Amino acid sequence: MQWGNNRESDNVEDVRDASGGSGGGMGGGGLIGSLLSGRIGIGTIVVALAASYFLGINPLTVLGFLDGGSVPQVQAPHAQPHAVPASDVLARRVAEVLGTTEEVWGEQFKAAGSQYKAPKLVLFRGSYPTACGQGQAAQGPFYCPADQKVYIDLSFYETLKNRLGAPGDFAQAYVIAHEVGHHVQHLLGISDKVDAQRGRISEVQQNALSVRLELQADCFAGVWGFHVKDKFRMDQNDVDSAMNAATKIGDDALQRAASGTVRPESFTHGTSAQRVRWFNTGLQSGSIQRCDTFNTRDL
Repeated sequence: MQWGNNRESDNVEDVRDASGGSGGGMGGGGLIGSLLSGRIGIGTIVVALAASYFLGINPLTVLGFLDGGSVPQVQAPHAQPHAVPASDVLARRVAEVLGTTEEVWGEQFKAAGSQYKAPKLVLFRGSYPTACGQGQAAQGPFYCPADQKVYIDLSFYETLKNRLGAPGDFAQAYVIAHEVGHHVQHLLGISDKVDAQRGRISEVQQNALSVRLELQADCFAGVWGFHVKDKFRMDQNDVDSAMNAATKIGDDALQRAASGTVRPESFTHGTSAQRVRWFNTGLQSGSIQRCDTFNTRDL
């Protein structure tokens, strides 16, 4: 990928100076404890961290969805976000990716006779209160529908590279595009329809809906990729890095690495093959309509 040729988004809020190393509320320990209890069905801390990254929606939201309960609401602090420092190359790349998502989805919504409302992206460090609960670096990047913001601690890119074996600039860009995909789902009312099923269906059925939600966000990330190939002068190595990331974080791959046992009924994100397939569907077609994971029997 070639950087620096695209507009950087003005919707980045850098609050890393205001973030803490160990915030209060429902922190990472509570999240991991819930994961280990079997409600999501992933059995080690390493896999919990990996899986929570690609939940897309804040894991606190998902845990509330699985339990049939409500998500704790907290008041975000009135920290004064500042501009991304010119010397912070990684943060500026995030801003550049976000800027291209605004252009792509702005065009897509306009073509459908609607108007796209871009999300904010918050750069934090360690922990930070959000409208969906206490954000923790250990949760990985997430989207909070309550305040329509994407939250990311950039240290997760080291986890993505070193612990998950998914290096590459496009793999990092895919992270942002996936989270913005959840924002698109929120604007279209898709995630609200899924959330409305909470408490009405079994845990296995809830997991199945979560899989379809996540695979659609992967497909939306692919749609973004289709429309920015030329902007970033992407080559096959870039595409391969994103496909590799999708492979590494499939539920089957994570569970097999954790315990050697695969439990399909506990999947919440989809298999490696499914994640690759749906990302590639969006990447090859550039079509939102091709991303309808809820009305197909063949995921």
